[in-house]
Order: sequence, then C-alpha cells, then structure tokens
Amino acid sequence: MKNITVLAVDDIEANRISLQYLIDEYIDNVELLLASSGEDALKITYTNDVDIIILDIQMPRQDGISYLKEVMKSRPTPVVICSSVAVEGSKDAVEALFLGATEVIHKPRMDVEEFFQESRAVIVNAIKSAYSAKKNVKNLKSLVIEKKENPDVILPCCKRKVSLATEKIIAIGASTGGVQAIEEVLKTFSPKTPGTVIVQHMPSGFTSSFANRLNSICDIQVKEACDGDEISVGFAYVAPGDKHLLIHRNEEKYYIEIKDGPKVSRHKPSVDVMFRSVANEAGRNAVGVILTGMGDDGAIGMKELRDSGAKTIAQDEKTSVVFGMPKEAIALGGIDFITPLEEIGKKILEVIK
Repeated sequence: MKNITVLAVDDIEANRISLQYLIDEYIDNVELLLASSGEDALKITYTNDVDIIILDIQMPRQDGISYLKEVMKSRPTPVVICSSVAVEGSKDAVEALFLGATEVIHKPRMDVEEFFQESRAVIVNAIKSAYSAKKNVKNLKSLVIEKKENPDVILPCCKRKVSLATEKIIAIGASTGGVQAIEEVLKTFSPKTPGTVIVQHMPSGFTSSFANRLNSICDIQVKEACDGDEISVGFAYVAPGDKHLLIHRNEEKYYIEIKDGPKVSRHKPSVDVMFRSVANEAGRNAVGVILTGMGDDGAIGMKELRDSGAKTIAQDEKTSVVFGMPKEAIALGGIDFITPLEEIGKKILEVIK
C-alpha cells in the first residue's frame, strides 16, 4: 500500500523520467502520477488523493501558475515549484509563493538529469517536509522525516515581569495561504498601530519581495526584519526566509534578534520561536495571531502567549485555505478568539487596547 501520492507536472518527458527515477531511488512507498500540462494535472488532481505536487511553470495549454491558482481554490495541497524560470526573487517564483507554494527550486535549462542527481537531497527533503506538514506525520515506515525540534533548541521559556506601561506588540504567524491572509490583515492597520512581527513560511530570498509588496499596498511601513531593528509603531517586520525571528525588551522598547539554528516545528523561521520570545518579553502587552497554514507550527507558542496573559486570535476554518495551524493551536487551548479573516484586523485593534 502506498503512503504518499506525488503528482509531477512537467511538459518535458525526460524531466518526468528523471524525477521518477529520483523518487523511486530515494523514497519508498510513493505512488508517482505524471502530467505534461496544468490541464492534465487538474484532471488527475480531481480524481486522486494527491499529497504533494511538484510543478513546472512554463507548460503548454495551461501553465503552472494558472494550475496552482485552481488547486489552491479547490484542493489546497503542498506544492513544490521546480522550474527553470523560478529564479530567486523572480516574478513567477514570487507569484507562486504568494499563491501558496511551499518551496521553490530553480531547475536549469541544460543538464537537467545531472541537476536532479545533484539536487536530490533538496527535492527529497522538500517532498518529505511538504508531506509531514500536510499529514502531521510523526512516524512513517521507510520514510525518514527530519526530527521535529521544539523551541527549546533556540530559547528557553522564561517569562519576564512586564508592566502595563510597556509598549504593545502584535505577532502574526502563517503558512499556506498566509501571504494573502497577512495582506488582508495588514491593510486594516493604520500608522498608529503597534509594531508587528510576522513569520510567514517562505524560502530564503523571497521574504524581501514579500515585505516590499506589502509595503507598497499598506498604510503602515513593512520591511524584512534585520538584527537590531527597534520595533516601532506603524511598522511591521517580516522574518527572513532562513532565520528565526526573536524579540528582546529593553525598558519599554522591543528589539529584533535574527538568529540562525535548527528548524523548529520543521520550519525556519518558526512561528513557535517567535511566539515564545513574544510571550517571554511582552506577555500581556501582546496580541498573538495564527492564520491559515499546514502543520502545527505556532500551536505551542500560542499556548505560551495565552498563558503569559496575551490575547490570542485564530483564523476560523471557513476562511482558512488550510485549517491546520489554527486548528492545532485551538486544540492545545491557546486561543481566546476564533475569527473570520475579514474581521481579524478589527479584532486585533479591539483587544490591543
């Protein structure tokens, strides 16, 4: 019996064959389905229980971006982009991530077979991570999922005594579908809104483009977070795609620390790490928000935030692209309010007072 169903979508037969060989060689218990266009892939998606999609972008009849839009509307699924046009920071790659792709891998136009062999660890780990995020897998025979670390490997749970006079702070975590959700929330903020820290699961090289896009459409200032940034009113800080974001307090001011280290809850940046640091440093002066996403990153941190006196909000199931992270946080007892996406901005501003 197959444990994982992978759909590979690529218009070049040699690429599909190379990918099939790679998966057969390095991952057991996989059923690999193949499609040469987005149109063919849609038919397969609607008639099979697909766990992960590996998707090219440039294809005939229906391109990868159009297909991705359809999938995320009807059957949200972890998608790994593997394409020659998916260069770091490129328009196509950024759009794919905005639509909900979990990872982007740049595939060269030449020597593709060699590329698949050289990049096998990246591709195999992307498949495993996407599957573990969707299924919340702990033990699966013949499939070694990377060890799931908790926030202790980055910082201890050690809450500081805080005064109500300390500045307020907002912390937002999200994954699949979160790009659009974060955009909708931040567009409700004014320049008088307390400083906001954000973790969106996104590969390295793309968080800067994400922050710049938000900055261009929001009334607040949005930037990719840098080590030592003072968290200011009317600003939002997006964690870099390959580092953890923590906060520290000095008197009544908060400052950002960007820290390397292992993945936590299978992610870097990790929502759990950010939430724990906010619980430690801000406590009841914080509002924690967990939005749509696969897996359970953020559940531990939300419980710690609520225990520290912070107010906590989860996006509801109806408006979530994937009701994974909010659901796990609710199940752990870390949520005060379960709120539709369109009302979350208003709820944040209401409870921050």
